[in-house]
Amino acid sequence: MGRRAAHMVLRLIAAYFLCFAPVARHGSRLYLARILCRPVRIRDLYRHFLTFAVTIHDRVYLLGDEVSSFTIQTHLSKEMEHAIVEARGALLVGAHLGSFEVLRSVGQQYPGLSIVAVMYEENARKINTALSRIKATTPPHVIPLGRPDTMLRVQEQLGKGALVGFLGDRSVGSERKQPIRFLGDMAYWPSGTFRIAAILQRPLFFMVGLYTGPGKYEMFLKQIADFTDVEPAGREEAIRNAMINYVKEVEYHCHLSPYNWFNFYDFWS
Repeated sequence: MGRRAAHMVLRLIAAYFLCFAPVARHGSRLYLARILCRPVRIRDLYRHFLTFAVTIHDRVYLLGDEVSSFTIQTHLSKEMEHAIVEARGALLVGAHLGSFEVLRSVGQQYPGLSIVAVMYEENARKINTALSRIKATTPPHVIPLGRPDTMLRVQEQLGKGALVGFLGDRSVGSERKQPIRFLGDMAYWPSGTFRIAAILQRPLFFMVGLYTGPGKYEMFLKQIADFTDVEPAGREEAIRNAMINYVKEVEYHCHLSPYNWFNFYDFWS
């Protein structure tokens, strides 16, 4: 029936989860209380759930090569434009904030540009299983994280001029974390993505695609660190500074579009 008709069903789905997902509801309330700086109402919680539902649903169309049916406003820094035009490849780090898939719109602006996502293998398997059932959908190019050859595959794609994206706000297992203040309190952020950028001696770019209304997104890509000439002795300090810059960008864009944050748990615990 199309994307617009399906949005009516999404309203019911969001209401269902609002009623029957107490852990997610509690996580949403904790975050919204920080970002809105006022008492959280039920309609705020519902809007948060619905925004998440819409961005997940939009992925079907964005991955189905229907990017042209969306209005996507793009903000690329000069460093990002140079990396794309000169086919140098680029490491990107985002968060569970907005939609990663709107990055595919950059591929339309620069034909032949490859977009690669690096994620944990179980997540990649679930996504590919779901997308394989959707006709006319182009599966995303995914590199599983945590394998012995992950770094080599990332380096190979960078050598081909690809944009290789990570999500830097969640970790699995014993990955090293650093405490950095976020929305008024300390939160623990994984450092793995930043260590990869440091080892590969590459610039690192922040990426986010914010949902701004039905069929509308606003995408930002800007450089937050450059590990090209960092010596081993200064690596830890450079990683720390890059992570602080990253968290500042996440916080800024949360304020810009408060309902785009999709970590539905106590992020500060």
